[in-house]
Amino acid sequence: MPEFNCDLHFHGPYSTGVSKNMLIPIIAEQSKLKGLHVCGMADMLQGTWFKHLKENIVEKENGVFVDKKEQVYFIPQVEIQCNRRLHHLVFLPDFASAENLKKSLEGKAVFDSWGCGRPVIRLSPEEIAGKVKDVGGIIGPAHAFTPYFSVYAHFDSIQKAYGSMGKEISFLELGLSADTVTADKIPENRQYQFLTNSDSHSPWPYRIGREFTQIEMKEPSFKELKKALEKIEMKEPSFKELKKALEKKEDKKLKLNVGLDPREGKYHLSACNSCYLKFSFEDAKKLNWRCPQCRGAIKRGVKDRIEMLSDGKNEHPDFRPKYIHTVPLAEIIQLALDVKGINTKSVQSMWRDFIERFGTEINILVDASEEELKEVNPKVGQKIVSFRKGFVYYIPGGGGNYGKPVICDSKEEFEKTKKQLELEEKEKNSFNGQKNLTEF
Repeated sequence: MPEFNCDLHFHGPYSTGVSKNMLIPIIAEQSKLKGLHVCGMADMLQGTWFKHLKENIVEKENGVFVDKKEQVYFIPQVEIQCNRRLHHLVFLPDFASAENLKKSLEGKAVFDSWGCGRPVIRLSPEEIAGKVKDVGGIIGPAHAFTPYFSVYAHFDSIQKAYGSMGKEISFLELGLSADTVTADKIPENRQYQFLTNSDSHSPWPYRIGREFTQIEMKEPSFKELKKALEKIEMKEPSFKELKKALEKKEDKKLKLNVGLDPREGKYHLSACNSCYLKFSFEDAKKLNWRCPQCRGAIKRGVKDRIEMLSDGKNEHPDFRPKYIHTVPLAEIIQLALDVKGINTKSVQSMWRDFIERFGTEINILVDASEEELKEVNPKVGQKIVSFRKGFVYYIPGGGGNYGKPVICDSKEEFEKTKKQLELEEKEKNSFNGQKNLTEF
């Protein structure tokens, strides 16, 4: 059965903070260069964007949608916000179901103005989930751990958040600040399928596909996606029940999760929203979540929130696929060439050289051999190989500031860099000459 690289969460240009280039022909072209096979349609309830989708996406066969040049497939998708300030990721069978969902929500939101690509619905998570189910769609938490608009920002349990509809939830989206290892620390999450998506606001390959899920499907359709995301039903969380559930399940459809290391997420550690000073959870509590350096608010990080809900076990269900950390190729090239930005001519020219040789960015980052990579450029090739080997120190993000990877060329260089940067981080994250950090 075919395996598809899927990035199923985007936004169109009628959402805030989105590139004007985020249009279907460009998304399709750039997604193909990235190595994606299936994309989300994004913002399907916004009127102008819906018209753009209808003009640029065709139904190739029953329930299978593709752009007019047939570069990538598309699955109907939208992100919405409920009255509890949670963001939800919704997948739908077709254009008609999107229209029916919008009709059922009339009077509960503004849909068609600019900036309403992610509509704010004046209904509870339970009520919205019910309406999604009524039109044949599926729903789950978007970027489930971020500290502002996620399920775990406002609830201790996905089941509680969705009320009577909690039993219908089969998946959650991890987001940039979490991965399989961190998310499975919360016992409840071990029953859900995990999606990794970019939530991209830009069509360029250093944003689009920076997180994706490899899914086995007969065809790239909503029907097959729904099968892949089926919940593992168990009477109790025991091996016996899990074995029964897996025997009933046709196959493990999710084959791979790929995404950034959580330390790159901009809310990974608890940190000040203004000056980005980082804090341990205990120190932040002692300071009443107020930064002693600038008096800004300290925002609780994803790492600390997960630890609050963890049962202390490092367990994964048998159906959980492997998770691979990655970094966009342009970012690796920037580090290798030691230049300031990923949009510089030297970086973009080198990126095109690699794409011409290997076809897609995913092939370059995951599959290409060391020898072939170094034939294109020795420095960049070495950085890619070093990243694969794990010679990466992450300066962790927090407070709205993204983390940064530092890729070393050998184990010895990594150990030396690690000691140096850890010391620098501790010195930087101090106040009044006193270290405020116990342990990251």
